[in-house]
Formats: sequence, structure tokens, C-alpha cells
Amino acid sequence: MSQYRARPPALATLLLDDAVVRITRWDFEPGADTGVHTHGMGYVVVPMTDCRFLLEEKDGSRRVDIAKGAAYRRDAGTEHNVVNAGDQPMSFIEIEYK
Repeated sequence: MSQYRARPPALATLLLDDAVVRITRWDFEPGADTGVHTHGMGYVVVPMTDCRFLLEEKDGSRRVDIAKGAAYRRDAGTEHNVVNAGDQPMSFIEIEYK
């Protein structure tokens, strides 16, 4: 995964951080990314818009399209860069469980 930041950053807005969960809203302009990061907690993602993800991972990149209102979860330890691969702004809610 490239450590070079050639893309605009996604905007993270912390909505809640308590003893049980941390909830963050992520907003991406087309081409924006999160930067490479490793999740320290398991988490659930709920798209607020249709999302066209490019996931840049250690083993390569892959495209994943997730419909607005759908949800998925991943385990702690996930390392990746999330990129808006679409031509429209996208956003999702990330719920990390402690």
C-alpha cells in the first residue's frame, strides 16, 4: 500500500465516543480516501449513500459496491485505505464496538 497521499482526505466527524462504542460519520468527495489505517476494534459500516469503495489492502486492491442502508462488519486488525471510487460524494457511518 502506498504511503504517499495524492488524494484529498475523507472528512471524519465523531458523533459519539463512550464506554461502549465510537461512532464516526465519514464523508468522501469523489477520489477522497481515509489514508492507510489499522482498526483497533471490530466495527460495523452503514452506508448513508450508495458507496463505490476501492479498498487498498496489503494483498492488493479490490472494488466493493455497497447500497445505501446496507451494512457489513469487520474484525479488529483490518488494515486498509478506503477510497471513493465513484463519481459522486459518498458517506457512511462507522460503529466501532469496545
